[in-house]
Amino acid sequence: MNKGHINVTAQNIFPIIKKFLYSDQEIFLRELVSNAVDATTKIKALASIGEFNGELGDLSIRINVDKKAKTITISDKGVGMTAEEIEKYINEVAFSGAEDFVNKYKDKGADKGIIGHFGLGFYSAFMVAKKVEILTRSFKDGEEGNHWTCEGNPEFTLDSVRKDERGTDIILHIADDAEEFLEDHRINELLNKYCKFLPVPIIFGTKEITEKKDDDKEEKKTVDNVINNPEPAWTKTPTDLKDEDYKNFYRELYPMTFEEPLFHIHLNVDYPFDLTGILYFPRIKPNMDVRQNKIQLYQNQVFVTDSLEGIVPDFLTLLHGVIDSKDIPLNVSRSYLQSDAQVKKISGHITKKVADKMEQLFKQDREDFAKKWEDIKVLIEYGMLSEDKFFERAKTFGLYKDTKGEYHTMDELRERIKEQHTDKDGNLVVLYAADTEAQHSYIKKAEDKGYTVIVMDTPLTPHLVQKFETALEKITFSRVDSAPVEQLIKKDDKETSSTLDEKQKEGLKKTVEELIDAKLFTVTVDNLSETEGPVMITMPEFMRRMKEMEATGGGGFYGMANLPETYNLIWNANHPLTKRVVEESDEDKKKSMVKQANDLAMLSQQLLKGEALENFVKRSYGMM
Repeated sequence: MNKGHINVTAQNIFPIIKKFLYSDQEIFLRELVSNAVDATTKIKALASIGEFNGELGDLSIRINVDKKAKTITISDKGVGMTAEEIEKYINEVAFSGAEDFVNKYKDKGADKGIIGHFGLGFYSAFMVAKKVEILTRSFKDGEEGNHWTCEGNPEFTLDSVRKDERGTDIILHIADDAEEFLEDHRINELLNKYCKFLPVPIIFGTKEITEKKDDDKEEKKTVDNVINNPEPAWTKTPTDLKDEDYKNFYRELYPMTFEEPLFHIHLNVDYPFDLTGILYFPRIKPNMDVRQNKIQLYQNQVFVTDSLEGIVPDFLTLLHGVIDSKDIPLNVSRSYLQSDAQVKKISGHITKKVADKMEQLFKQDREDFAKKWEDIKVLIEYGMLSEDKFFERAKTFGLYKDTKGEYHTMDELRERIKEQHTDKDGNLVVLYAADTEAQHSYIKKAEDKGYTVIVMDTPLTPHLVQKFETALEKITFSRVDSAPVEQLIKKDDKETSSTLDEKQKEGLKKTVEELIDAKLFTVTVDNLSETEGPVMITMPEFMRRMKEMEATGGGGFYGMANLPETYNLIWNANHPLTKRVVEESDEDKKKSMVKQANDLAMLSQQLLKGEALENFVKRSYGMM
């Protein structure tokens, strides 16, 4: 029996693994199964070049849980290890940064990616085990078996033993505080999470299947339970796959999702970096009820993470699917990934591929693309706001629907409306509605005047219109309810004449202000056309937009989101009802008329509620 010390530069390697990596405890199974896959891949490679001439046999990796013995065993039939290789790969632990790590993290807890920094994949076993055994035999001729044992400290034993077959068994004697991993459902959960698409069959337990015999009778059989798909769709070339294959793979990724994706992008790059994967476009509704963490990151088919914020552009985290790259390290911190130049190149490439796909779909079948637009526009708008290059690309395929149901690109829209919508200063004024039902009366007035109104109804709208106003020359956006229709696009400086003199206007304004909530409304008496209503309520574009921008994040107008809503209450000086109110000599009747008109305007904008609404109904019945 050989005894020795594991060569580490800090004696406290095992407390570090147990304590500081605890939050990543479950990855022990990923690391050990990944090692088994590596060993299996190596024996296949050696056989393919003639370095190994024996029978490969069954190369499946098996996981066995023995609750009574409190052990988990991971077995492979890969290359195995000689005693010298155990010394090199197991006993020589490159952990020169251990002391720095302890000092850095003793007050902060764990960094979830520390293992990969120090090559400690195998030693993750000690996160759950109080004792670890390795039973291994090399594929090399004349080699005998080796048995290595360690009990979570720098001391180990290494013996020669009889082992009939090549390969390695890793036996974990589970610690008392990790007995959850002796439950089959927990192991199943981890295998499905981390090993679902590993390139070697992974067997855990058995399952019962029903087979039909020649005489059409059914026979039940117990077979090995293979939990992974060694050849997932993203590892194949796009020409070998049909639409149904992509749909089936989506259902394999998300078995609890019943809605099919709209379309997909198959990534297949080998230069200047390695990148494969399939990204799916889900239906994304304007209310932003989206679920992120649906893109799974793999390295050589080994699951790394599904939390890709900061690794790929934020807007792409709304997509679903898989990204796999040998150029993305398996175990590193997110901050490392965010600063890694190669990862940034991959991120930029994926953004370009998304833009390419959008442009392709738009050009191939614009009508079909328009049908899908409402389900993807939030994602596209998000991309336009967060990536300047994507914003430039999206100009060619981004669509904007008008209230008549027709779709236009921004360039098409600008060309269509330039004559009607250009104001006295040469600015093109784009009118938009956020809620076609609530803003129906404003939309109709604009359309009656020959204006085009587009629908912009996502939470990102205030940010997007701000982006357009900054990026494009001489263009402004005004929501259709932000002013009376004749003030939305000012064609000249001429003032509309008034049937009221200034004294009458001032008197009416004073009466209205006495009967309205001064905190909620700013009262004006304006010279509008007779066709305009007697009283209307608008919300100033700037104030409303800044409040919305801050409420959805960004804008830089801190504190505005918490300010109360404010509206303009506008009385039309030229409407017959206004003149009648001004000329009414009975003050009580005048106030009643003003109150009724104000309430009608508030009711039309769904601002009349509670006691005020009840009083309005009673007053209306009384007047009848």
